[in-house]
Amino acid sequence: MKASRRIRLIEPVLSNNGKLTPLGEKVLCEIEEVLKSGWLTEGDKNREFEEKFAEYVGAKHAITVCNCTVALELALRVLGIGPGDEVIVPDFTHPATAQAVMWAGAEPVLVDVDLYTYNVDIGKLEDAITERTKCIIPVSWGGNPINMKPIRKLKDEYGLYIVEDAACSIGAEYDGEKTGSMADITCFSFHPRKIITTGEGGMITTDNDEWAEKLRSLKKFGERPVDGKLEFIACGTNFKMSNILAAVGLVQLEAIDEIIDRRIELAESYNQLLAEIEGIRPPMRDEKAKHVYQTYAVYVEIEGARDVLLRELRAQGIEVQIGTYALHLQPAFRDVKRAGNLKNSKLLYENLLALPMSHNMTKEDQELVISNIKDILERFRG
Repeated sequence: MKASRRIRLIEPVLSNNGKLTPLGEKVLCEIEEVLKSGWLTEGDKNREFEEKFAEYVGAKHAITVCNCTVALELALRVLGIGPGDEVIVPDFTHPATAQAVMWAGAEPVLVDVDLYTYNVDIGKLEDAITERTKCIIPVSWGGNPINMKPIRKLKDEYGLYIVEDAACSIGAEYDGEKTGSMADITCFSFHPRKIITTGEGGMITTDNDEWAEKLRSLKKFGERPVDGKLEFIACGTNFKMSNILAAVGLVQLEAIDEIIDRRIELAESYNQLLAEIEGIRPPMRDEKAKHVYQTYAVYVEIEGARDVLLRELRAQGIEVQIGTYALHLQPAFRDVKRAGNLKNSKLLYENLLALPMSHNMTKEDQELVISNIKDILERFRG
């Protein structure tokens, strides 16, 4: 059954079917304040956003940047990781995770993921470690936080760094610890599909004072204030976030717990509705994990059916998407080093289906999505 209006995959929490919400009105007021100040580049809103974000995740430092990919690259550079070094990356992730490693001059090593949590298979990490390994980049995929304790054990045993790609996982928790406080350095995204958004943007968190100082310097051309003057102590570049975007982020951050509660509500409703459909597996999480469901991706167990669902649901006005990519199947990573079999990553790439998680969805919208899935699968089975 065709939707009477398009059911969006996600909408930034600023509007309700095109009408401005109070949150959106507050964003406009904050932006107007910045515009009237005349200070549009990085400024006081950035500092306030950083302070409040650090407090929220439980980190000592937070540094705004222009996006999460840049955040990952800067993190690796600050840790001295570059040519000749290897960095372990899950194969099932957005290409940006491995691309950041390559831009830093290091070599990514692809490792398989768990078929149920969609996160890196921790049992296979140790087999990927060599004498050249300097860092592990776990990805808390789709808002599902990874168990960092066994990864920290490997870090200590082999003398490695952990840089978490938490692009999708603002607000997620594992065993009471928030994402952003568990790794050496954590990188977040504020893309419009993420939990909170600034349009484009990113944040880096760390408890290390020295790394924080270097991160702040490198993202601003390598500058450092000395005796009231600027000195350029390293070859940096311009990865700043504007004062305007930081103002948007501040308003979004104020509403983050409400946003996450709504996403969990939508996910739990989907879980109930999917119970009646054979061949569709809801996303799984560890009992100690607080999953924030940036992406609600189901596993389609019927071979060949996922792409049919993609095509037919879109034709009915229901926005759906694949989960993400198996990097080893993409041309850009054809020659990248692999550690073991990547079969789970391939299966997820071919069979995950991300369902709409727009905050404006009604229960009837969700029922329509599931009803369409059921009808399409019945026709597919013949």
